[in-house]
Amino acid sequence: MSMLPQDDQVTYLVGNSDIEFDTRGLKPFDELVCNFLGTLSSQLLKEVEVREFSDVVSFAFWCRKSNIYKLKEEFVKDNLRLGLGLAFHVTPSNVPVNFAFSFAISLLAGNANIVRVPSRRYKQIELICKVINKLFEQEQFQPIAVMTAFIRYEKNNETTGLLSRQCDARIIWGGNETVRQIRQLPVSERSREVIFPDRFSFAILNAKKVLQADDQMLQKLVNNFYNDTYFMDQNACSSPRLLVWLGDSDDILVAKERFWNGVIRDVKKEYELPAVNAIDKYTHFCRDAIDLTDIESISRPDNYLYRISLNNLSDKIDTLRGKFGYFYEYETDDINSVAPIIKNNYQTLTYYGIEKHVFTNFVMENRIAGIDRIVPIGSALDISVIWDGYDLIQTLSRIIEIK
Repeated sequence: MSMLPQDDQVTYLVGNSDIEFDTRGLKPFDELVCNFLGTLSSQLLKEVEVREFSDVVSFAFWCRKSNIYKLKEEFVKDNLRLGLGLAFHVTPSNVPVNFAFSFAISLLAGNANIVRVPSRRYKQIELICKVINKLFEQEQFQPIAVMTAFIRYEKNNETTGLLSRQCDARIIWGGNETVRQIRQLPVSERSREVIFPDRFSFAILNAKKVLQADDQMLQKLVNNFYNDTYFMDQNACSSPRLLVWLGDSDDILVAKERFWNGVIRDVKKEYELPAVNAIDKYTHFCRDAIDLTDIESISRPDNYLYRISLNNLSDKIDTLRGKFGYFYEYETDDINSVAPIIKNNYQTLTYYGIEKHVFTNFVMENRIAGIDRIVPIGSALDISVIWDGYDLIQTLSRIIEIK
């Protein structure tokens, strides 16, 4: 049993401070948990509001029974395992549905969960919590209800410290400064800590394949790129800030024009750019114009898209964090030329028109220190039980050895 915070500053979106909180671990992929997540998926998709939020739809599809049981089949069951106990999650303020993925994965690993959701009032959070609360009214899901609390509170070390001392796993998503501050708060001696700090991601596109794509294929590529980038204002660590064009210079020139013309058409139809974001973007552009020595050319047809072409990839490229449709570009005819800039703070490499074996050779031959994910463009935001190099089901559960 674990005491939940009763501070007046803590708001409970799911659960309440009066329940007898059960922190005993379940086995990974417990049948009740699989059934709960499958039911959550179907109930979310029935909500009329869900059509407004593609990120909630993505979460609901991830939770569908067929996917959960696929993950269960892939799980290595060579040992007796149980969840660690209580997992305390600190989720990022700029990715509305991250809290739900973090909860679901930890629950699949067999843990009780206290999740600190963002202080900002995202409609996606309210929608998901509303559906979960309805499910927890059902008798069959009571065992999960007494293992679950979603809470909201402004930053304060007292509450975060209390929960940190009680937890068996602390999961921190956020910027480097947030991670540093929370890690100063102690956890128990046996507690495990899983950290998801700030990361840098980029994309590689094969220019010849972009040129060979028919209109339908190109539109799919453009839509996928939009979802990876503009949908989250490039705030997600997995959203690419740098695009590397692979091929000869003539192909790249034409491929760029074809690709970006498609992107800007989609952006003008789908994307809203508040004035404050446009100003931030222009300020960032002015700073680059002063500070960057590697700029070859600049394309800024309007506020929706800024493209900064570089003639060299500095090893500090990962400090350049464009948002709201602000991209750096680099051309090369050799994928291996990118390897020297990659450090251990790189996370996701998205790609188009390149065979998987090319990346296998790229990683192994260059002994790449960073990059934890290599996925097609359109999959940057797809959270999995494998994330940032962790197998989260394994990490958030424990082996009980019996001989």
